[in-house]
Amino acid sequence: MTQRTHAIFSVSRLAALAACLGGTAAAHAQATDQPRSPLADAQLTWQQCAALGNSNEARLACFDRWAQQQTLPSVSVPVAPPVLASTQPAPPVDASIPATRVISVGASEGCRDRQYSALSRFWELENGTDCGTFGFRGYRPLNVSASAATSRPDTPTSPSEGHTGTPVAYQANEMRIGLSVRTKIAQGLLTQNEPAKKDSLWFAYSQQSTWQLFNGSISRPFRTTDHEPELMYVYPLDFALPGGWRWRYAGVGVVHQSNGQSLPLSRSWNRVYLMGGAELGDRFTITGRIWQRMSEEAAKDDNPDISNYIGRAELTGRWNFNRDNTLGLTVRNNLRDSGRGSVRLEWLKAIGDPATSNLRFHTQLFHGYGDTLVDYNRKRTVLSIGLSLVDF
Repeated sequence: MTQRTHAIFSVSRLAALAACLGGTAAAHAQATDQPRSPLADAQLTWQQCAALGNSNEARLACFDRWAQQQTLPSVSVPVAPPVLASTQPAPPVDASIPATRVISVGASEGCRDRQYSALSRFWELENGTDCGTFGFRGYRPLNVSASAATSRPDTPTSPSEGHTGTPVAYQANEMRIGLSVRTKIAQGLLTQNEPAKKDSLWFAYSQQSTWQLFNGSISRPFRTTDHEPELMYVYPLDFALPGGWRWRYAGVGVVHQSNGQSLPLSRSWNRVYLMGGAELGDRFTITGRIWQRMSEEAAKDDNPDISNYIGRAELTGRWNFNRDNTLGLTVRNNLRDSGRGSVRLEWLKAIGDPATSNLRFHTQLFHGYGDTLVDYNRKRTVLSIGLSLVDF
């Protein structure tokens, strides 16, 4: 009885196990027969997953697959090979080589680039030296100097009636202050078809004052102030001359000069002139002017004989004998048998680097007529020492 019961129990267990296995196989077959989701292997977007709104499980599974697809593959970084220590000693350091080598780069000088000649830079004769219009530049040197003369200023006189002054106790020693500026008001007037050249029209104003600074007994007055407005036209040239010289420009101008005084000290005249300039390299320049006084009514002429004293022509030579020092010589002559005129000798020494500084120590020695306009017919010898600002 017992064995039979055991056998029946074993058979029933086997039947239950078979039924279980059969159900699992049927379920697997049923799952295998269902169609595969079209999103299973596709490259998903989150919009596609969000569209599966009917089944939370399907939507969650879709987002899981989308997140897996966003994972970037790891990038392997190559490992640098180990550096082996060298048994060779390091090469010796050459002590003669400086630790730092500095390369000097010149600053751009624009329209004052020193690759161009002195006259080209001064008168802006070429495109490369063109500084444009209505900018202020130096003309004659701006200077402040102390001067000493061989004699005190004489009482001013003139052949014109009522032009003889009264004696004043002036001293021979004075201070001198000179101002001079210019501006280019037009260019390219006659050189439109010459792109490398620039003609120009300039206006200039110069003023020279003598100040009795050391003369306290008469309250240190300004003795004279001469005013000189000027209009000039400059045309660029480049003609070869003997000895390697080059004729660089020609021009024409008109100038008025007066001392702004009332009678009996009033002095004035007007001139028209021709001018030109030549140079030899960047060391020598020669400039010249020849002028004609414009006639005035005799009753209004303060100084009818002024051309016979100050002169009718002027020649100036400059020698840059090194980068720091310049010598200048200006000669004026009346072109008459009397040979009156004047000589001015100048020495200018750069203060600082002359490539970047326009300040000069300035010494002048003048001898002749026309030191000032009121003294036009008095011969004087004057030494001046001071500072000048050139071609700023």
